[in-house]
Amino acid sequence: MKPAFSVCVYCGSKPGLEPQFAQVAQQVGQWIGQHGGQLVYGGGKAGLMGVVAQATLEARGQVVGIIPKALVEREMAFTQCQELIVVDTMHERKRLMAERSDVFVTLPGGIGTLEELFEVWTWRQLGYHDKPIGILNTAGYFNHLLAFLKTSAKQELLSDWQMNLVQIDESPLTLLPDLVQKAGLTPEPHLQQI
Repeated sequence: MKPAFSVCVYCGSKPGLEPQFAQVAQQVGQWIGQHGGQLVYGGGKAGLMGVVAQATLEARGQVVGIIPKALVEREMAFTQCQELIVVDTMHERKRLMAERSDVFVTLPGGIGTLEELFEVWTWRQLGYHDKPIGILNTAGYFNHLLAFLKTSAKQELLSDWQMNLVQIDESPLTLLPDLVQKAGLTPEPHLQQI
């Protein structure tokens, strides 16, 4: 069955210290699965990546993992994905993740997560896509980053228009449906209760 929408999730391959990070990652996966959606993510089994993928599967959602060959060889792949795409480079991974998604959501993560967020954000400001982008600011994880970006805007190195291309929220239960609706798609209501 074709999914109602595809959500690209960027997040850490580590769990982090804050228990709320994993709780929100699980809520994201559950919401995607319960609403007839598809998760598109980096294909890993560890950390928050593994949590969101497992939660999506358990909620009967579809999971597409896209992972570089080098990480598969290190046994980092989540082999339970319905579709696990193995690519040669990180560039190819990110391109396919963007192509296969209707919206983008960033959860807590490290430099790889931040790089993915900024790349897709840059692509949107340049007009390479018009897909909604969201940041889940769980437990204030992104507070310092957002403060820095506001400083960049005050210094006129970043515009309010650019800042407004990304939606920031603390709850996946409000952010996800809003992003999906902004993409012109509708969650499947008959799958909301399992």
